[in-house]
Amino acid sequence: MEYNAARRIKMRHLSAFVETVRCGSLKAAAERIHLTQPAVSKTLKDLEEILGAQLLERDRGGVALTREGTVFRQFAEQSLAALGLGLASLDALSAGRATPLRLGVLPSVAANLLPDAIVRFNELSPATLVSVEDGRINALLERLRSGELDLVVGRMGRPETMVGLSFTQLYSEQVVFAVVKNHPLNGRSDLTALSDWLMLFPPKDAAIRPHVESYLVANGHGGWRNRIETVSDAFGRSMTLGQSRAVWIISYGVVARDITAGRMEVLPIDTSAMNGPVGIMARAEEQPTPPVRLFRQALHDALQNKGRGDG
Repeated sequence: MEYNAARRIKMRHLSAFVETVRCGSLKAAAERIHLTQPAVSKTLKDLEEILGAQLLERDRGGVALTREGTVFRQFAEQSLAALGLGLASLDALSAGRATPLRLGVLPSVAANLLPDAIVRFNELSPATLVSVEDGRINALLERLRSGELDLVVGRMGRPETMVGLSFTQLYSEQVVFAVVKNHPLNGRSDLTALSDWLMLFPPKDAAIRPHVESYLVANGHGGWRNRIETVSDAFGRSMTLGQSRAVWIISYGVVARDITAGRMEVLPIDTSAMNGPVGIMARAEEQPTPPVRLFRQALHDALQNKGRGDG
């Protein structure tokens, strides 16, 4: 039955449904997709009959999703996004251009693994135009879900942000307390010793924030009053290496190069409880494009060259 229903669903059904939800009314959706309002209404009714479920509740104020409609929406949007990407790929192919690759990365990946992966990817697919943007996990996942990004690489988002997305783990990463080399705290392993220093703390929507908060509660620490919340790598690095000698709570990948170069050190505090998975996030059930497949391979090659693997 499911197979037969899938065969009967057409792109016009998905388009009418998605635009109606986005616009909030049949009239506005009809204008967007250049149909009459009765035609949109009939298309939606046909879709509901095919699925055997009511997707929308209609009244004079507009439309509202039912429980079934909420579930179906994410798959309808993914299908339309995949079609759009496929058409763009055909256009690029006919024009002699490679399909572009649009990446979203969290700071720890951007600072450490990504440069090596990009170099490797350029060897595998030199004609592909790559765009990279970093930022906070929630914003990047929204852009991924809408089809504006092809992949997001970083710490897995909270469960509610991962609806409709898949996650493939690459490795597990530490959160550390980083300080400038020769800091007075070097060698100290007790959290109470940090209280007299300015702390750089992950903001509420940072991927590592829940892990940091749980760690502090488990260790009987309520946090620090003298702290600055930031997601800026440039600011964090400047404050840590500068006169403030701040203590930076940060993913190891962000400061890995500073530690290797001898500019920073990690305090010997057991932070294993804050370890978390770093991996590749993509739209679930979507067939990957050739550049996406090659970039996944480039990431694994870069990890192998660094001597790192899962876990």
